[in-house]
Amino acid sequence: MNTVGRPTAPNQVQTKPATLTGGRGLLQNEALIFEGDGWGKTGVDLPEPKTDGSDLGDLVRKDPIGLPGLSEPETMRHYVRLSQKNHAIDLAIYPLGSCTMKHNPRLNEKMARLPGFSDIHPLQPISTVQGALELMDTLAHWLKTLTGMPAVALSPKAGAHGELCGLMAIRAAHEASGQHEKRRKVLVPTSAHGTNPATAAFVGYSVVEVAQTEDGRVDVADLAAKLGDDVAAIMVTNPNTCGLFERDILEISRLTHEAGAYFYCDGANFNAIVGRVRPGDLGVDAMHINLHKTFSTPHGGGGPGAGPVVLSEALAPFAPAPWVVHDDGGYRLIEREEDEAEQAFGRLCAFQGQMGMYTRALSYMMSHGADGLRQVAEDAVLNANYIKARLGDLMSAAFPDGPCMHEALFDDEWLKGTDITTLDFAKAMIDEGFHPMTMYFPLVVHGAMLIEPTETESKAELDRFIEAMRALAEAAKAGDVDRFKGAPFHAPLKRLDETRAARSPVLRWTAPEGSNKAA
Repeated sequence: MNTVGRPTAPNQVQTKPATLTGGRGLLQNEALIFEGDGWGKTGVDLPEPKTDGSDLGDLVRKDPIGLPGLSEPETMRHYVRLSQKNHAIDLAIYPLGSCTMKHNPRLNEKMARLPGFSDIHPLQPISTVQGALELMDTLAHWLKTLTGMPAVALSPKAGAHGELCGLMAIRAAHEASGQHEKRRKVLVPTSAHGTNPATAAFVGYSVVEVAQTEDGRVDVADLAAKLGDDVAAIMVTNPNTCGLFERDILEISRLTHEAGAYFYCDGANFNAIVGRVRPGDLGVDAMHINLHKTFSTPHGGGGPGAGPVVLSEALAPFAPAPWVVHDDGGYRLIEREEDEAEQAFGRLCAFQGQMGMYTRALSYMMSHGADGLRQVAEDAVLNANYIKARLGDLMSAAFPDGPCMHEALFDDEWLKGTDITTLDFAKAMIDEGFHPMTMYFPLVVHGAMLIEPTETESKAELDRFIEAMRALAEAAKAGDVDRFKGAPFHAPLKRLDETRAARSPVLRWTAPEGSNKAA
């Protein structure tokens, strides 16, 4: 019997004749929507316009609109067929490291679609959105409770936007104390998310790299040597991008504050400690929380996202507007930099943020409760360590000593001499029905393979994934190079020239020569 999959009969010859239609079993071949023949039809009946549009002058369209016409069944089939060509969390484990691609409870989706949350407008009178404001206020309360921080800005739209919020609050604090012109540096560890140094540079700071120790953590001696009265802040991810908890986090905090700088924590990996550790107790001054990672929102495809930022007492006065307050008159928004918000650094976005993300996050919190959120962290860490332990004899862990946190990190040392790369291995995973893990990141680990199982995977599903990984690892070590170099063989698209695709992407369909169809 094969290590994974169905048994193969002895001496049975496996043939794979090409199909006549391009389909494979239940997977239908599907062309681009523009390549169909539905240009002369429409799936809806519209009344003839009562005017000819002559009052629009030169704005009247002269060319075909360039949209194909589809009936409802054709439209449904098109998108269902496309969905079958994509990997999704509803299909199997999605082990991207540092991205927390987990199952999102359907209950949360149902709550986000309730009238009063899904159909409100940001310019409605405050009296008509009291329920939505109460939800935002309740969410803010629990975010502050879980982090041990006194203030939160809800409006940032994602992690990098949250970083921007935190650093702008830090800059505003230094401006208020008259130290901004002197403090022009931000210290960032080598293993940081790439957005950390990019955000610091965007805000106008120069970035200084802090070294990493052999065991994958911040080099405290190097940090201490680089801290001074010209440093505005440090940016540390904890647990870090190597999947490790910063053991010296209290000393890092002490040294930072002693130097008069602020401690920004990248909270992308908060799901590994939620319910167990409060960042405020670790000396953190600002931290963004990816609601779409820790507290459940469909993640990927460019959004939607939400990255609220919790702030320490020192930074709370500089939080951006708007925020919700509750008094005898009900709930209202503080929206201008005056009165209660006279020190606010301004606004990050036009309105109040992502209502759907707030609803999903609070639903997730309320349905889990305090014990459930604690279990989220415990299961995430347990699952990652289970993968590290089960694969450690075949694959080389980047930091083998001691447990990891929410993600297991391997390097490519175990592939030496096989003529197989991390990319080859990842492509072969597609043939086995699994989305590849994060490859070549963090950059401090050569040929990195970063696996995050998340807390939502069962042991049975983890075992299925692990057995596939072990079978591939054994094939690689046995010299089965052809299995990897040409992979994926069974995906709708085969191995791409990724360098060419990145440098010369085709982003637009162009009609064939002589056609008046336009995309």
